[in-house]
Amino acid sequence: MSLPHDLLETCKAAGLTLATAESCTGGMVASSLIDIAGSSAVVLGGVVSYSNAAKRDLLGVRAATLTTHGAVSEQTAIEMATGALIRLNADLAVGITGVAGPGASGPKPEGMVCFAVARRGAAPVAETVQFGALGRAEVRAASRDHALGMLLTQASTDRP
Repeated sequence: MSLPHDLLETCKAAGLTLATAESCTGGMVASSLIDIAGSSAVVLGGVVSYSNAAKRDLLGVRAATLTTHGAVSEQTAIEMATGALIRLNADLAVGITGVAGPGASGPKPEGMVCFAVARRGAAPVAETVQFGALGRAEVRAASRDHALGMLLTQASTDRP
């Protein structure tokens, strides 16, 4: 079918709920899921935290993390995912933060996106993908799809 559909069906079968914490994707992951009828059985909610203040205030990302590693870092993505997991009381959550472009953000190149998936009872999984200078829309779409794939992998894994 589709990645969002497969994720929802996998979560339903496993009895998992999920939440999103999105920066550069601006809610695209959550939107792709809630476009599907019946998604409310799985999706608890999502937070679009574009600014550092929103990351801190809404998701509990530590100021020290933002200062030391920057908004675009695996550490920030982990804290975003963990914050969504805790604050929305979900079983599974994704954090996404990156540079969609155009252009770089300081030393971080256009197309650099950091992802993390947090799952209740397990250590978070994080990775950085360099999509390159594909253009803003393409980086955001690729990030959405990558995040959905990471969630599907974690939802398919037998864990506590």
